Amino acid sequence: MHAITLNQPAPLAENPLHWGEVPTPSPGPGQLLIEVAACGVCRSNLHMIEGDWVDGGVPGISPIIPGHEVTGTVVAVGGDVDGFTTGDRAGVQPLWWTCEQCAYCTSGREQLCHRRRITGEHVDGGYAQYLLSNAAHTYHVPDTLDLTEAAPLFCPGITAYGAVQKLDLGPGTTVAVFGLGGVGHMAVQFARLTGADVIAVGRSADHLRVARELGATRVVDASAEDPGRTLADSVDAAITFAPSDTVTEQALAALVWGGTLVAGVPLAVSDFPFNKEQTVKASLLGNRAQMNEVLALAAEGKVRSVVDRFPLREAPEVLGMLAAGKLRSRAVLENRAV
Repeated sequence: MHAITLNQPAPLAENPLHWGEVPTPSPGPGQLLIEVAACGVCRSNLHMIEGDWVDGGVPGISPIIPGHEVTGTVVAVGGDVDGFTTGDRAGVQPLWWTCEQCAYCTSGREQLCHRRRITGEHVDGGYAQYLLSNAAHTYHVPDTLDLTEAAPLFCPGITAYGAVQKLDLGPGTTVAVFGLGGVGHMAVQFARLTGADVIAVGRSADHLRVARELGATRVVDASAEDPGRTLADSVDAAITFAPSDTVTEQALAALVWGGTLVAGVPLAVSDFPFNKEQTVKASLLGNRAQMNEVLALAAEGKVRSVVDRFPLREAPEVLGMLAAGKLRSRAVLENRAV
């Protein structure tokens, strides 16, 4: 099969990714072989490729195939697999394997399993013609969904949904979403479904335009004004998907006293105003039940991903566009004829 492989992490400018032939895997017990239709391009992929996470043991193998939001068709089924057969439309998210035994796995918080393996970071991912998946963390993609448009549901979709679910939103409440890329544009939609007013905060004109199209009540152009001042003490909740201390400060400034900030990215907080009784939560992906809820909402037409499509072999160029901020919402690599 053809795939994009990373042999050694390095800056994208040094061309660390290679397009070529690699062996096609065979599914073992509990596994599926999926012919990839599409794989979304996430900034996490860029972090791994450029070596930002080497000290944390990522990538876990070398060489490795990146990519962790994947859709396709099951073409082979390993032993001891129930619920899947060849021809099924399937999807895989970052969570490739969990132990199923720890306190997190047995309480619906499997994304926190300390032994978890991540697709495209610890095992080969979806920048390839075929993907080996763990059936226990593989999902049926509804027939009504386009496989390319469905791919981002498996990272931006579940990440945004998990974050919104950590808030008590509804009619009469206001939430501000900071960072409107792949994850943020999904969060705007999930927040709107609660009945809350949604303020979309971003710097890109394309991102702000998409947010309006997807139902944001109001947009704030952070390149033209300081959202912390513009929204000061006015929103019940804030969600951040921009890894910037400045954005964190702006989000906290926008919160009412007693409000809640959910961070979907790393953050640093200094001079935290304890007397305002504000709450800060972190959010990572979501559990399997929530992933199926995301797919159901998309199948009902209540949310959708906004994608730009590219051939799989153009992954290095697409990652460069991501790094330069030139993408509308989510880039998706398609497994077209080689």
